[in-house]
Amino acid sequence: MTEAEETELARLLRAALGGDEKAYAAFLSRVAALVRGFARRRIEHGVEPEDIVQETLLAIHTKRHTWRSDAPVRPWIFAIARYKVIDAFRRRGRHIEVDIENFADTLAEPERESASPREVERALERLPSGQRQVVSSISVEGRSIAETARALGMSETAVRVALHRGLAAIARGSN
Repeated sequence: MTEAEETELARLLRAALGGDEKAYAAFLSRVAALVRGFARRRIEHGVEPEDIVQETLLAIHTKRHTWRSDAPVRPWIFAIARYKVIDAFRRRGRHIEVDIENFADTLAEPERESASPREVERALERLPSGQRQVVSSISVEGRSIAETARALGMSETAVRVALHRGLAAIARGSN
């Protein structure tokens, strides 16, 4: 973008902020072309560049009052566009799909199903009363932290601490 184009964009945005609708339409049209090129160069498969353009234009519209009229307009536009590209990648996530059949023979054997009721009982017996009640409520009975806290008259933080300490004690005892 040349200096003259930067100056023209800034002039159009200043006029738009002053209420000139034609200047605003011209500004948005030029910005759309700039952002479209920007998005096409940075976008990966699975994210539509036009979505980035539309989200950027919407953000510019809602945040146009944040542009300082003495600052260059192009870096402001591209900062908004860059954040919209990042948001698109976050929404999409980075997932790689691989067919498990290709390497199933290299996977580890599944762990043992679960402990017997007697093993669970022995592990719980070694815990202090408070930890035993918390671990039993959450790990054996399947209650949530909040349900356990209400049932035992404890804070959720205290339940989390007791659960962590109880599970750590069980893990140490089984080694």
